[in-house]
Amino acid sequence: MKILKKILLSLLIAASMGAVSTSVLAETDKGRVTYAPADAIDITITKIKLALDAVTSGTEGEKVSALIKDALDSTKEINANDKVDMARSRANNVLKAAKIHAKESALQEAEQELRDAIKMFEALKSLI
Repeated sequence: MKILKKILLSLLIAASMGAVSTSVLAETDKGRVTYAPADAIDITITKIKLALDAVTSGTEGEKVSALIKDALDSTKEINANDKVDMARSRANNVLKAAKIHAKESALQEAEQELRDAIKMFEALKSLI
């Protein structure tokens, strides 16, 4: 009887923890679209390529900087695990440097950093 009481009590505790757990109740905000990590990486790479195309076509630095900012904002959706997050942070630093160079109209440096950022974000797929 004592063993049965212990088993029932432990089952009751486990069930109550599962019912009230915040990870069980977690959901996205209404109107917010969530992406799978691979899809978010693809979206980011596409936005970086748009900025790179703008650099190669001779667009002015402020517009390129705005495109890079858009790519930086899209990186926030990439969330898989700690390794991916650390690599994403390093790739973000390269994008931030490209944005600074674009604002300063140093488009040669920005172009090279954008190319490096594309490689770094493509490498994230292997970490998922």
